[in-house]
Amino acid sequence: MRVRQGTFEDVGAVMALVRRVVPLMMANGNFQWDADYPNAEVFERDVDKAQLWVAEDEGQIAGIAAITTDQEPEYADVGWDTSEPAVVVHRLAVDPAFQGMGVAMALMIQAEVVARGREIGVLRVDTNTQNEATQRLFPKLGYSLAGEIGLGFRPGLRFCCYEKRLL
Repeated sequence: MRVRQGTFEDVGAVMALVRRVVPLMMANGNFQWDADYPNAEVFERDVDKAQLWVAEDEGQIAGIAAITTDQEPEYADVGWDTSEPAVVVHRLAVDPAFQGMGVAMALMIQAEVVARGREIGVLRVDTNTQNEATQRLFPKLGYSLAGEIGLGFRPGLRFCCYEKRLL
């Protein structure tokens, strides 16, 4: 498996992955994503900003992540200084056919590579309170739970916030 930056040509395959992931999320009570979010325009913006990353296995997209510096204003609610530069992982997803194979871990490690390359010492990520898989993964990778927030653009949902400080 290799991790590389996503391209505009990947967006169709990324959306197909999202269409496979969303029903499973919903079946597990995780309503973080739906038929409207994330959409192709979101991923096209990610490509345009050079922040979409894909994990690829034998030419097939196994997982995706937006590795950004975009912090939600609500992050301040867990005591984070959002004026402090941080690399933030958004829109992390793994194709059901590749779950349990280290795809999410590879994408999260890529976030560390990006942070070190930009000389940013803080990584942050949030996940729906119903997403048990990521809540197990992030601590394994050295992330600490900072608290729980709501996000204005996803009303009614709660999100766990995790942070990792690089040495």
